[in-house]
Amino acid sequence: MSDYKVNEATIAKKAELVDVYTKKMADAASIVVADSRGLTVDQDTQLRKQLREAGVEFKVVKNSILRRAAEKAGLEGLSEAFSGPSAVAFSNEDVVAPAKVLADFAKEAENLEIKAGVIEGKVSSKEEIQAIASLPSREGLLSMLLSVLQAPVRNVALAVKAVAEKEESAA
Repeated sequence: MSDYKVNEATIAKKAELVDVYTKKMADAASIVVADSRGLTVDQDTQLRKQLREAGVEFKVVKNSILRRAAEKAGLEGLSEAFSGPSAVAFSNEDVVAPAKVLADFAKEAENLEIKAGVIEGKVSSKEEIQAIASLPSREGLLSMLLSVLQAPVRNVALAVKAVAEKEESAA
């Protein structure tokens, strides 16, 4: 009788975890699934610190829970990535951050392997995640946009200054 209650409690706990990760997957702007097996403790600590600083949540979760959560969140194609050890990076704001941090870290730590991901609700392959990782960060894109917007104003100001200086020298 007591074994039945333990199993019932375990099942309830797993169902609760599935619901938690279903919500995380549904709310995330981007998700990256990776295999971090073989990282040293120091490497794992550094990776988690970099992800935390980028506003990314990083969890190692049982594949069975992740598969069920992905199916409930409508991300059936992602279930294939949940084989072997799986770590999942969730970002609710910056779409590029998880892919960028993990891809950059994987260059130094060959034991870290990106498996797949989700970008704004679309299941993406390892190659697509790598391509997204090569994009500039959100701040980089905003600074590029700002410089493009400032260029015409700067050019007009320089032209006005040149005309004013020419008139001063002529007078």
